[in-house]
Amino acid sequence: MAGTGQQGRRRGQRAYIGSFTEAGGRGLTVADVDTATGALTPVFATDAVVNPSYLALSPAADVLYAVSETAEGAAVAFSLADPARPEPLGAPVPVGGAFPTHLAPAGSHLLTANYGAGSVSALPIGTDGGLESPSTVLPHRGGGPVSDRQEGPHAHAVVPDPSGRWLLAVDLGTDSVWIYALDPATGVPRPHGQTPLRPGTGPRHLALHPRGDRAYVLNELESTVTLCRWDASAGVLEPVGETRVVPEGSPGGDAAPNFPSAPVVSPDGRFLWVANRGHDTIATLALDASGDVLGLRATVDCGGHWPRDLSAHPGGHLLYAANERSGDVTWFTVEPDTGLPRRAGSIEMPAASCVVFA
Repeated sequence: MAGTGQQGRRRGQRAYIGSFTEAGGRGLTVADVDTATGALTPVFATDAVVNPSYLALSPAADVLYAVSETAEGAAVAFSLADPARPEPLGAPVPVGGAFPTHLAPAGSHLLTANYGAGSVSALPIGTDGGLESPSTVLPHRGGGPVSDRQEGPHAHAVVPDPSGRWLLAVDLGTDSVWIYALDPATGVPRPHGQTPLRPGTGPRHLALHPRGDRAYVLNELESTVTLCRWDASAGVLEPVGETRVVPEGSPGGDAAPNFPSAPVVSPDGRFLWVANRGHDTIATLALDASGDVLGLRATVDCGGHWPRDLSAHPGGHLLYAANERSGDVTWFTVEPDTGLPRRAGSIEMPAASCVVFA
């Protein structure tokens, strides 16, 4: 699909914001981005999809994909022929699993993590970028020691690795990362392995180092991030240590609960940022030259309440927190030497859940 509307635009000048319509959100919002200040100016919104809680762009940035995080579970494709006014490429397509929370294109398929069903689905992508019914649904098995959250599998994120050979599926319910080999022609996943993490940590999301040999698994049920070495030649993920993402004595330890939501690695690989729900902060962790975690540097207020997602602008100098319960998106400038975010502004965005840039 030729995204003619993208021609002549620099990357990062437009933001797409997802939100929970069933909690009063606008659905999918399009905003112009001032790449100097970070300011967002909404220009369009559509509630054509229920609960488009997570979004992903096609590699050419000419199609936008969204999950519909509902009990039925669906995904939808939007044409970005006019980037300021996305148009659905057909009706939402059932993914074959309840409450999908994350998605990613890989080859000729769109992959979804289905939290409620504890499965991963692969939906064929048509020549126009539209979606077809799943060709594969891969169920996870198992559980964990936290009875009210880990009674069974809960796939929460699907992350293709930079080599294009592998998919890393993070499962909160089984305390593990499931590794799938991706068919080189189609992107269809097939089971390869499973990496167990410490029981009860509840892994939620994963971010890869720009070099591709380190993975940072953020744990929702404990305020920690697990550093893993990633061997793309063999498809092996090796946990090597954990680091706290809030200070000692903060929520998630011996005080009120904290539920970390999203990890982001800086484009230069020097910093790892983490959104903390409950503590309502953005944590900055320092990374060394190898990509190993040196430790928690500082936390700053997220600008609202319950930051469900954290996104970095492609330029690396801006961060955006989607503060779900306070109903805003807040942006921050990043101090280049320390990596510390400084609040720069915000816009009202009810039930905000994620931000992606094109």
